[in-house]
Amino acid sequence: MNYLNIFWQFLVLGLFSFGGPIAHISIFRKKFVENLKWLDDVEFSQILALSNFLPGPSSSQVGFAIGLKKGGLIGGIMAFLAFTLPSFLILYFAFILEKSFDNLLIAGIVSGLKLFAVVIVLDAVIGMFSNLCKTYISRVVFITVTFVLIFFQSFYMQIVVILLAGIYTLVYEKDEEKSINQVKKKSLNFFTLFLFVFFLIVFPFTFKGELSSLFNSFYQVGAFVFGGGHVVLPLISSNIELDENSFLTAYSLAQAVPGPMFAIASYLGASYFEESSFIGAMVATIAIFLPGFLLIITFKDSFQYYSKNKNFARFLLGVNASVVGILFSVFLVVVLPNAIGNVFDLIFALFVFFIMKKYKVSIFWLILIFIIYGILGSLYV
Repeated sequence: MNYLNIFWQFLVLGLFSFGGPIAHISIFRKKFVENLKWLDDVEFSQILALSNFLPGPSSSQVGFAIGLKKGGLIGGIMAFLAFTLPSFLILYFAFILEKSFDNLLIAGIVSGLKLFAVVIVLDAVIGMFSNLCKTYISRVVFITVTFVLIFFQSFYMQIVVILLAGIYTLVYEKDEEKSINQVKKKSLNFFTLFLFVFFLIVFPFTFKGELSSLFNSFYQVGAFVFGGGHVVLPLISSNIELDENSFLTAYSLAQAVPGPMFAIASYLGASYFEESSFIGAMVATIAIFLPGFLLIITFKDSFQYYSKNKNFARFLLGVNASVVGILFSVFLVVVLPNAIGNVFDLIFALFVFFIMKKYKVSIFWLILIFIIYGILGSLYV
C-alpha cells in the first residue's frame, strides 16, 4: 500500500474543503467512491452512519475510517494528518500573527470575524433544527435543553442533558418500523476501548501539570461532542478556561479556513500554552481528535449489527435534538453578547444572514464582507 498516495489525496482535500462537515462528507464521497473507487456506496454509508452515531468530529472520522479501510491504522493516521495539516498550520500562524501585530487592522479583522460567527452559528442552528428536530418529542427536548443551559452553562450539565435527552426519547419516542438484526454480530475492539476509557478517566488523575491539563480538557471535549462541526463550540466554551474573545476569535478563524472545524483546537491550544505555543497547539489538536478515532476503531466491525436496533435509533434522536439545544444556548449566552457591539452590528449581521439564505452566498464572500465591515468599523471608532 502506498501510504504517500493516501496522504496526498487527503492533503489536497484538506487544502480546498470549505463548508463544514456536510460539505466535507459530500467531497469524500465524490473523491473516494465515484472517482478513486476505494469503496462503494454501501461501505461509505456504513462509515457515515457510524461517525454520526459516535461522538467526535464526524467528517474527520469518515476520512479516518476511509484511510483505515484503505491502508490499515497507518492509512487512517495518514488521512487524519493530511486532512488536518493545512487548517492546523493556518490557525497556528494566525495566533502568532495576532500576537505579533496587535493593531487596529488586526482588531478590525477579529471584530468582523466575530460578527461572522453570529451568522454562521445561527445558520447552523436553523439547519440542524430542521434536520434533527422533526418530531414533537425531539422539539420538546430542544426547547427544554436550551432553557436549562441558558441558566446553567457548564460542561457537566451539557453531558447530563445529552444523556437524559437520549433516555427520554428512548422511552417516549414511537417506532416507525420494526427492528431487524440480520447482520452477523462482530465483537468490539476492546484494546482501543480500554485506551479511550484510560485517557478519559485514569490519565487525568495520573498525570498532572499544565500540559496534561490541556490534553485532558480537549480530550474530554472530543469524547463527548456529538455531531462534530459547530457542536464543538459549546463544549469548548464550558470546559476550557479561556477568555471569551480568544474563544470567539478562534471559532471565527476556524470557519474561514478549509478542513475540519475541530482544528479550532490548534489556535486555542497555542493560546492556552503561550510559553510553548506550538507544543500547545499540537497537544490540543491531537487530544480533541483522539477519542473519536479510538471509538471508530472500537466499533467499526460491530456497528453494522447494532445499528439495526431501533432502541439505538430512538436514543440517538434525543442526543441529536439536545445537541441543537446546546448550540442554540451558547449562541444566546456567548456568541451574541461578545460579537454584537451596537445596534448597527446586529442590523448588519441580520441583513447579511438574509442575503446569504436568499442568494446562497459562498462562505468566502461572507468572510470577506465581514472582514471589510470590521476594518471599516475599527477605523471610525
